[in-house]
Amino acid sequence: MLLEGACHCRAVRFSVPSREPYPYMYCYCSICRKTGGGGGYAINISADAESLEVHGKEHLSIYQVTPEGGEPNPAKRHFCARCGSALWVWDPRWPELLHPFASAIDTALPKAPERCHIMLDFAPAWVPLASGKGDPHFAEYPDQSIHDWHQSRGLLNED
Repeated sequence: MLLEGACHCRAVRFSVPSREPYPYMYCYCSICRKTGGGGGYAINISADAESLEVHGKEHLSIYQVTPEGGEPNPAKRHFCARCGSALWVWDPRWPELLHPFASAIDTALPKAPERCHIMLDFAPAWVPLASGKGDPHFAEYPDQSIHDWHQSRGLLNED
């Protein structure tokens, strides 16, 4: 499935193919909460990093988390330097993957059959967990990858 997205001001537009387009994993870690600007969580999907096409690269900026007194996290969070919209995460440890934020995607995404709530040990008390019946909850990151979740439910998109 071809994902097309943009920042709010449309200075940055991008497209990237995805075999795993279901936005199902809600992450409550402090990085996602503070950089994603959502309801206390962010939703990443997965795509093919090598096929990413970007228009407006000159408006991109990158944020890398650096823990106090530590080394920078290798994950690079891309956002629009003009309007601040979070766009995608790319991590050199998995160079073939790109993780666009569902909030930046303009293509109609398929509705996920469930929502996994992850990194709940980091969710602040003010964030309501809008869980559906049977939605899995994880204190930290689950063992199952985005690809494995799609595959185990027969939801891989081969287009």
